[in-house]
Amino acid sequence: MSDREHAKMILAAARRDLLALSGMADQQQFADEIFGFHAQQVVEKALKAWLSLRGLEYPRTHDLEVLFDLLAENGERLPRDLQIPFELTDFAVQFRYEAYDDLTGELDRVQISRRVSELVDHVFGLLES
Repeated sequence: MSDREHAKMILAAARRDLLALSGMADQQQFADEIFGFHAQQVVEKALKAWLSLRGLEYPRTHDLEVLFDLLAENGERLPRDLQIPFELTDFAVQFRYEAYDDLTGELDRVQISRRVSELVDHVFGLLES
């Protein structure tokens, strides 16, 4: 499978997680841990698709900062207005099995959804160019 085909496959998986995320706005029905896990998965898959698109190998990791650093080390940069919520990494591991008890309040699901959607759109744009 070519790097481009692999990137398309992973990005399609990210889009499926993004679609699931869009149905999780109701905090009463979907706990923060569930929402956060899917948001983390969208970002992880989008970053891995970007790496693959550029022909870069990536480690088996859920750590979003590791993936972003790998992109940066290879000259890839995010647009200034696109902010990656690295704090979502904790939802792939720690909060996957234990309760999310953030003292600062609930997750801003609208903002997180917007940010991860913008990342997916950015990577899709790279794929299409």
